[in-house]
Amino acid sequence: FSDVLALPIFKQEDSSLPQENETKHPPFQYVMCAATSPAVKLYDETLTYLNQGQSYEIRMLDNRKAGDIPEINGKLVKSIIRVVFHDRRLQYTEHQQLEGWKWNRPGDRLLDLDIPMSVGVIDIKTNPSQLNAVEFLWDPTKCTSAFIQVHCISTEFTPRKHGGEKGVPFRIQVDTFKQTENGEYTDHLHSASCQIKVFKPKGADRKQKTDREKMEKRTAHEKEKYQPSYDTTVLTEMRLEPIIEDAVEHEQKKSSKRTLPADYGDSLAKRGSCSPWPDTPTTFVNNSPTPAPTFTSAQHNTYSVPDSNSSSPNHQGDGTSQGSGDQLHPSATIQETQQWLLKHRFSTYTRLFSNFSGADLLKLTREDLVQICGPADGIRLYNALKSRSVRPRLTIYVCQEPLRSIQLETQDAGNGDSNGAIYVYHAIYLEEMAASEVTRKLALAFNIPLHQINQVYRQGPTGIHILVSDQMVQNFQDESCFLFTTIKAENGEGFHIILK
Repeated sequence: FSDVLALPIFKQEDSSLPQENETKHPPFQYVMCAATSPAVKLYDETLTYLNQGQSYEIRMLDNRKAGDIPEINGKLVKSIIRVVFHDRRLQYTEHQQLEGWKWNRPGDRLLDLDIPMSVGVIDIKTNPSQLNAVEFLWDPTKCTSAFIQVHCISTEFTPRKHGGEKGVPFRIQVDTFKQTENGEYTDHLHSASCQIKVFKPKGADRKQKTDREKMEKRTAHEKEKYQPSYDTTVLTEMRLEPIIEDAVEHEQKKSSKRTLPADYGDSLAKRGSCSPWPDTPTTFVNNSPTPAPTFTSAQHNTYSVPDSNSSSPNHQGDGTSQGSGDQLHPSATIQETQQWLLKHRFSTYTRLFSNFSGADLLKLTREDLVQICGPADGIRLYNALKSRSVRPRLTIYVCQEPLRSIQLETQDAGNGDSNGAIYVYHAIYLEEMAASEVTRKLALAFNIPLHQINQVYRQGPTGIHILVSDQMVQNFQDESCFLFTTIKAENGEGFHIILK
């Protein structure tokens, strides 16, 4: 091909080729030591299978030509490695998806750095609010390898359908930044990523073997349509155009009444990141690619969850108490519904439900809310809308037995004579299975000063008094009935309660 370019007819075009190649030459290259799948079409992006929790090496290579980016010579650069969604639909709801995963896997991270095995990485930081990202500094002139561990599996973000599941693909993305004049690593240099699927331990090996066996059964002509399997995976730069087009389309669909500026797509292109980041702390819908956030310290909360008093761009007016009470009424206006969402810690979704009245929100089913808000917040919002109270762990019924019992007479419908007496019981709902909880609830139900109750006993066989302990309460039958009486304490101060 180079010989053809040397012909006189191509000399004019040849003068412009080096400049074009120079602009596309990436300053860095990232290579993950994991084999690519052989079952990928020739012109499709590579796909790599990873095992959950297994350490995989990513080699950080300096790919600059002589004279490229001289300002980083002898200096460190910062890289942020993330595991993100490949599917655009999941990218738009990334925060909700990750919050649902966090709710199902408390204390776990989606991505970790295997520090003992890593080489050349400095000042490693992880953010508790970003479970899918790690960051570190490194010297491009030295050998650097970051060993990552992905703990989420592809099927955790796929709804079950007809007894089978197909895992969603992720992306391993590396964003690299240089230091600015004020000492912060916010000047974007390069981003690259690759497509992966994560399986349970050893599942990736079995999947790779299955794909290889399928390819061996194909004819030679069919094999030509597929790319070979490589021992390593090269992270490639992503074109921003598809992301920009999706972001513009998403914004237009989300707000049909608002006209987007003509340069909206151009403004997105200038931000230069492979995968979208949230625009503001109050909006977690990833609808536009923005520069990666800066981790200033391990405690820095990049994805800070807004509190219940935070404002919303669509929050207007004070409204009335109808929409701000504990229960949302169907007659609540849009402003009252916004207030209700803020009060009940759903400020993240005020923008999403900016045009919903109380009736609109109450019409949504549990499945609708889970699909919109993710499993964790969707179930929480559904319970809040239906005003579902927490079921007590134990319910007992107690009636006081005074010296002169207060009796309610019931009259016989035929002759009007007294037909007997009944005792009035109070329901005691226990949230904690403890003796102190029984004492406290008895004091509340019967207006007894708590400090005057010394001990609570249960009358046992032959009339003995058994001290009510936590273990005894834990063995109470649900909806047990008790009569209780009081006796003065031996020292004359306070009294004891005896359950019969």
